[in-house]
Amino acid sequence: MLIKSPSRHTLTEAQTTPESAYVSRRQVIAGLGAGIGGLLLARNSYGLDLFGSDTPKAAPRKPLDFAPQKPAPALTLTPEAKVMNHNNFYEFGTGKTDPAENSQGLKTEPWTLTVEGEVEKPATVDVWKLMSEIGLEERIYRMRCVEAWSMVIPWVGFELGKFLTRFAPTSRAKYVAFQTLYDPEQMPGQRNRYVGGGVDYPYVEGLRMDEAMHPLTILSVGLYGKTLPPQNGAPIRLVVPWKYGFKGIKSIVKIRLVEKMPPTSWNKMLPQEYGFYANVNPAVDHPRWSQASERFIGPGGLFAVKRQDTLPFNGYGEEVASLYSGMDLKKFY
Repeated sequence: MLIKSPSRHTLTEAQTTPESAYVSRRQVIAGLGAGIGGLLLARNSYGLDLFGSDTPKAAPRKPLDFAPQKPAPALTLTPEAKVMNHNNFYEFGTGKTDPAENSQGLKTEPWTLTVEGEVEKPATVDVWKLMSEIGLEERIYRMRCVEAWSMVIPWVGFELGKFLTRFAPTSRAKYVAFQTLYDPEQMPGQRNRYVGGGVDYPYVEGLRMDEAMHPLTILSVGLYGKTLPPQNGAPIRLVVPWKYGFKGIKSIVKIRLVEKMPPTSWNKMLPQEYGFYANVNPAVDHPRWSQASERFIGPGGLFAVKRQDTLPFNGYGEEVASLYSGMDLKKFY
């Protein structure tokens, strides 16, 4: 029996809109930041289409077993189809349609996830068996990307903190390090760093232990009531709603609890632009653009895309600001 506990971030399936506007962060800024002319150019150059698609490209997806949820107030869902057509997943190429084109052969069954390091009970678990055993719930989260756009997505998954307690973290566990699958045969972007966006593969990410244990932090195994498509991180990925989107590592194969701050891919590649924390802070500009406002990608076409103020911690300050009490959030970006 799967146990569900609705929260203000949950929503009924009937209230979810299509997956059509979960677009890549670089696509949207390339167009919206330059106005309509720039947007049309971006569409020609990068395949941008804010009007949606009814034919999302994806391998077959399985329905997930989770209880219906109470509606979350004041949240408008981003439409559906583009979540599977426009992505950042450099392991499958740096073009925005590359992941959907190049990931459909990714073998996600079987899939194991290893938890090791500063734990008393290290183990390797079968992710698909885990899905059937653990209580899944739907979480409706605002998601903010670095390049001035945002969306609201219905994830299906489980709390990372509750999962980690199964392995009995030791007192030396101060950070949680994540690693994506490394398989150049299946992931063409990993065969050449230039083709793969300059990333030193395998892709790695990290959280502080208290961030990982926070109830808003989840491991997602699904979108819109079904399993994740390959281009969105199948079969399991990280979702941390108060941080920028690049913190959401995909296709995870290893979680390691460590005593010292672990390296993260974007921080290694561009430390002057991407820090370890990746908290949404509208008062701190990215070196190449402002973070003060954003475009919300919701229902409708190009002219329905609305600009709004960026919220500190992406609107989750009430829940998470205390984690950073006394820290200089301009220094620890």
